[in-house]
Amino acid sequence: MTMPDEVIDCRGQRCPLPVIAAARRMPEVPVGTVVRVLADDPAAAVDIPAWCRMRGQEFLGSVNGPEGPAYDVRRTH
Repeated sequence: MTMPDEVIDCRGQRCPLPVIAAARRMPEVPVGTVVRVLADDPAAAVDIPAWCRMRGQEFLGSVNGPEGPAYDVRRTH
Protein backbone atom coordinates (compact mmCIF):
# COMPACT_ATOMS: atom_id res chain seq x y z
CA MET A 1 0.00 0.00 0.00
CA THR A 2 1.30 3.44 -0.96
CA MET A 3 1.45 5.97 1.84
CA PRO A 4 -0.21 9.22 0.79
CA ASP A 5 1.62 12.53 0.94
CA GLU A 6 -1.65 14.33 1.52
CA VAL A 7 -5.23 13.45 2.48
CA ILE A 8 -8.40 15.23 1.35
CA ASP A 9 -11.37 14.41 3.56
CA CYS A 10 -14.55 14.34 1.45
CA ARG A 11 -16.53 12.01 3.69
CA GLY A 12 -20.19 12.90 3.73
CA GLN A 13 -19.98 14.69 0.39
CA ARG A 14 -21.92 13.47 -2.62
CA CYS A 15 -20.27 13.08 -6.00
CA PRO A 16 -19.06 15.00 -7.88
CA LEU A 17 -17.75 16.98 -4.87
CA PRO A 18 -14.86 14.55 -4.07
CA VAL A 19 -13.72 14.68 -7.71
CA ILE A 20 -13.94 18.47 -7.73
CA ALA A 21 -11.87 18.63 -4.53
CA ALA A 22 -9.19 16.40 -6.06
CA ALA A 23 -9.20 18.38 -9.30
CA ARG A 24 -8.69 21.64 -7.41
CA ARG A 25 -5.89 20.26 -5.23
CA MET A 26 -3.81 18.46 -7.88
CA PRO A 27 -2.34 21.60 -9.53
CA GLU A 28 -1.21 22.78 -6.08
CA VAL A 29 0.92 19.73 -5.21
CA PRO A 30 4.25 18.72 -6.80
CA VAL A 31 4.35 16.14 -9.59
CA GLY A 32 4.71 12.68 -8.01
CA THR A 33 2.65 13.55 -4.93
CA VAL A 34 0.19 10.87 -3.82
CA VAL A 35 -3.13 12.34 -2.70
CA ARG A 36 -5.62 10.16 -0.83
CA VAL A 37 -9.25 11.16 -1.24
CA LEU A 38 -11.48 9.94 1.59
CA ALA A 39 -14.93 9.54 0.08
CA ASP A 40 -17.80 7.41 1.37
CA ASP A 41 -20.15 8.12 -1.55
CA PRO A 42 -20.27 4.85 -3.55
CA ALA A 43 -20.14 6.82 -6.81
CA ALA A 44 -16.56 7.89 -5.96
CA ALA A 45 -15.40 4.33 -6.74
CA VAL A 46 -16.29 4.98 -10.38
CA ASP A 47 -15.90 8.75 -10.61
CA ILE A 48 -12.36 9.12 -9.25
CA PRO A 49 -10.73 6.50 -11.53
CA ALA A 50 -12.67 7.93 -14.50
CA TRP A 51 -11.45 11.44 -13.69
CA CYS A 52 -7.87 10.13 -13.51
CA ARG A 53 -8.19 8.57 -16.98
CA MET A 54 -9.68 11.75 -18.44
CA ARG A 55 -7.06 14.03 -16.87
CA GLY A 56 -4.00 11.81 -17.26
CA GLN A 57 -3.40 11.32 -13.54
CA GLU A 58 -2.38 7.94 -12.12
CA PHE A 59 -5.07 6.10 -10.16
CA LEU A 60 -3.20 3.91 -7.67
CA GLY A 61 -6.22 2.12 -6.31
CA SER A 62 -8.74 2.11 -3.54
CA VAL A 63 -8.04 1.55 0.13
CA ASN A 64 -10.48 0.60 2.84
CA GLY A 65 -8.79 1.80 6.00
CA PRO A 66 -9.86 3.01 9.42
CA GLU A 67 -11.15 6.23 7.85
CA GLY A 68 -13.38 4.26 5.48
CA PRO A 69 -13.17 4.10 1.68
CA ALA A 70 -10.32 6.07 0.13
CA TYR A 71 -8.79 6.50 -3.32
CA ASP A 72 -5.11 7.16 -4.04
CA VAL A 73 -4.11 9.36 -6.96
CA ARG A 74 -0.57 10.29 -8.04
CA ARG A 75 -0.05 13.61 -9.82
CA THR A 76 1.72 12.85 -13.09
CA HIS A 77 1.93 16.30 -14.68
